[in-house]
Amino acid sequence: MKRLLAISLLFILMLTLGWQFWPEESTTATSYAGLGESSGDFRQARPGTVLSFPEDHGPHPDFRIEWWYLTGNLVAEDGRHFGVQWTLFRQAMAPSDPQQNGGETPWTSRQLWMAHAALSTPQDHRFSERFARGGVGQAGVKTEPFDAWIDNWSLRSVDDTAGFDRLMVTASGDDFGYRLTLDAQGPLVRHGQQGFSQKSADGQGSMYYSQPFFQVSGEVRVDGDPIAVTGRAWLDREWSSQLLGPTQSGWDWFSLHLDGGAKLMAFRLRGGNKNEEGSYLSGSWITPQGEIIPLKPDDLSLEPLEYQSVAGRDIPIHWRVQVPAYDLDVNVRARHPNQWMGTSFPYWEGMVDVSGSTAGEGYLEMTGYAGE
Repeated sequence: MKRLLAISLLFILMLTLGWQFWPEESTTATSYAGLGESSGDFRQARPGTVLSFPEDHGPHPDFRIEWWYLTGNLVAEDGRHFGVQWTLFRQAMAPSDPQQNGGETPWTSRQLWMAHAALSTPQDHRFSERFARGGVGQAGVKTEPFDAWIDNWSLRSVDDTAGFDRLMVTASGDDFGYRLTLDAQGPLVRHGQQGFSQKSADGQGSMYYSQPFFQVSGEVRVDGDPIAVTGRAWLDREWSSQLLGPTQSGWDWFSLHLDGGAKLMAFRLRGGNKNEEGSYLSGSWITPQGEIIPLKPDDLSLEPLEYQSVAGRDIPIHWRVQVPAYDLDVNVRARHPNQWMGTSFPYWEGMVDVSGSTAGEGYLEMTGYAGE
């Protein structure tokens, strides 16, 4: 009961301060309070910023929003497919105070944390959500050794190192859990302009890099039963102070592992043109060796082909994805439609299959679709 009370009070505090990570039920731009608003005194993501590792694996408290976002496509020995998600979000209520030379105390911390964990099974989708405030040790990220945590959920270095070469991720909910080892088999990749990823025609954007080459082993737990799994995973790192343009209403985000070893990151931000219509497209083609080729809006096509009602919303669960320069013309389908994250800020996030000019698998995230 004390934990439920603490979470309730934190949530009330977040609403009082106008704190939001994710869109509400509305699809208007105002549902993105904080994502499309002016960055004010926060630092802004800009082209020309040089990423530095391992420092940038850690938090950036002078930016408004940030996340460590892991998705994985897994298979059991009997051929069953599972998908996992582990995400830690950081939100700053205000820029850091330069007068606090001694650092923030638990009662002056301006950082709030939220985490999501999910497991998709062949039949259903299970998820859990947690909240914490900064400064009290309940959640945080450090770089040496790398460790990101909230309560007993964690993404941390296996070898007590500062990098992402070998990590372990753990999380649990009432009826699911997982404990997985992640081994990087390729380099980090910087999206956009050496890590600056533009998100609208007006120039808003984020600092964005990924580790898309994880090989995975470990186990998932379904209703108390452990199941050995292997597979591959993708870790996204992103931070910004004004991620979206003021007219944007939601996004569709793909991270695909293609047969032959290439990877594709692609997104469609709806309402991203200056005339408040259309969409802003961007992406990255990643070779098997880890070379990254930025994709401009005219370089790719993301076309929804089939919608299905999910949680009272019409969600596009079948897409056609094209990148003509690399002869890619594929169908991307949800493994099953009901991979809905019914969290405080709801969205669709789940595993997908790829077929057509090549085969593959991956993850798709969709936000901003209105409910009934």
